[in-house]
Amino acid sequence: MKSVLSGAENRRVGRAMMDYSMLADGDRVLMAVSGGIDSLVLAWLLHNWRKKAPVDYAVQAVHIDMVPDNDLPGNSTRQVADRLEHFGLSCVILPADLPAPVSEAEVSASASNRNICFQCARSRRKQLFDYARQNQFTTIALGHHRDDIVETFFLNLTCSGNISTMRPKQELFSGRLALIRPMAYLHKSEITGIGKRLGLQPVDSNCPLSGQTRRSDVRDLLDIVYERIPGSREQVFAALSNVRTDYLLQPRLHPTGTSHANKS
Repeated sequence: MKSVLSGAENRRVGRAMMDYSMLADGDRVLMAVSGGIDSLVLAWLLHNWRKKAPVDYAVQAVHIDMVPDNDLPGNSTRQVADRLEHFGLSCVILPADLPAPVSEAEVSASASNRNICFQCARSRRKQLFDYARQNQFTTIALGHHRDDIVETFFLNLTCSGNISTMRPKQELFSGRLALIRPMAYLHKSEITGIGKRLGLQPVDSNCPLSGQTRRSDVRDLLDIVYERIPGSREQVFAALSNVRTDYLLQPRLHPTGTSHANKS
């Protein structure tokens, strides 16, 4: 671990685990692996973290095959399984309930790119939840990092009209299942570096919308902010755990049930 993770990276992963109590003794962890470098590094990390963790937990990688080859795994899926096998992990393959569009014609036929992304993400999420429930997994691990968390905040702010983001740990279904993001304190660039040191090659996405989403737009915008305002990358992430609710808009209701903000 030390030869792959730098001291700072190792400490930040450990701190995220501790800050949010991500793992407990006896946990059964399902790792969602898309084939991107983030999820591949996550799989390696949780597989190897067991050697030093103070708790005993089980891990299983799972991949949702968006473009199967008839009744067989698709080419990308076979590559994902090979990457995981290289460092000793088997992979459960689930054919997608809602295959991704594979052509520009299919994309054009949709009402919007955003609608395709929403349906695809919701379908994959439901499959993961169903598989976890059916196989007694207590935890689903996702490869999101701190840049994802900041981007999600700005996506919700600019496109959904709310102030929220991904949490490093989120309990669902009355605590029966938890989502964890062990790399929540790592930058994307650090994860890419870890992947290179491991010799991991990401598997190309089959999605025809890759790089053409609102998230990509927000990422480009944030790059400009970070470049123009030194230190803003760290300050924005810090702000997500330093919310001053007394200084947010909270309109006072009139006796009629309307607020000042609703009056024109």
